[in-house]
Amino acid sequence: MQTAMAPIKRVTLFKVPDEAHQDIILEQYKKVKQDALKNGKPYILSLSAGKTKNDPRAKGFNLCAISVFANMEDMEYYDAECAAHKALKAVASDKLEDIMTVFMESVTDEE
Repeated sequence: MQTAMAPIKRVTLFKVPDEAHQDIILEQYKKVKQDALKNGKPYILSLSAGKTKNDPRAKGFNLCAISVFANMEDMEYYDAECAAHKALKAVASDKLEDIMTVFMESVTDEE
């Protein structure tokens, strides 16, 4: 019996020095949450974005986005084809000092 793959959780951290630019990027994330479609239907299971709390452990990363996808195929679609994500990247690209993205299949979530 094959077990179902756990959802893919993706965390993206941004260093955006200008607070006005932070707000612009977060507004664009609201559009992604509303407009991201695959085959005409919403496909992102969950999307949260916001400013991080001031803490030395953040190492200067001041925005965080957490996205959840049903599978790797949906995350790859997000990266390569999603029009809403392309619009986000276009808005954010010249405002970033640094970006880091990691993703995982959780081993601790409930079945």
